[in-house]
Amino acid sequence: MKLERTAVAAVVLLGLGIDVSAGSGAPTREDEIIAFNKKYREMHLNMDTQGIFAKWAEDGVDLMPGEAPILGKKAIVAWVEDILAKLPGHKVITQDMDFHDIRVSGDWASEWATEHQVVQLADRKEPIETWGKMALILHREASGEWKIEQEMWNEGKKP
Repeated sequence: MKLERTAVAAVVLLGLGIDVSAGSGAPTREDEIIAFNKKYREMHLNMDTQGIFAKWAEDGVDLMPGEAPILGKKAIVAWVEDILAKLPGHKVITQDMDFHDIRVSGDWASEWATEHQVVQLADRKEPIETWGKMALILHREASGEWKIEQEMWNEGKKP
């Protein structure tokens, strides 16, 4: 069960950013974070792991329950790929995230979310359903793209 929880957490908490192009009604930094959150859900539902990995800052830190801090994008990618290799054929069925308390200060942003995910593993009839809480610290790079600098996730209770 620990591997399953860790695996689901890894799938949930890969973290990412999006590109925001300036248009005629240039988005505010908060609008950019709201768009980031929407894309976050979509990429998990589409299981776009490589796209998600690309959104981590090179010096990002992932704080997962029961694990030592995972330091740097290379280590985060290796950790997630190791878990996913043990779960061939998994499918994200549901990815709900309710983000709260978006705070933007210049090129830095923080927020927290409640999360509900359903994952079907190839070797199980019943899907795994988890609830969790997540905190993100994001940084807007010179390119305008938001990247995950820090992420923390822990298990939550079913509402």
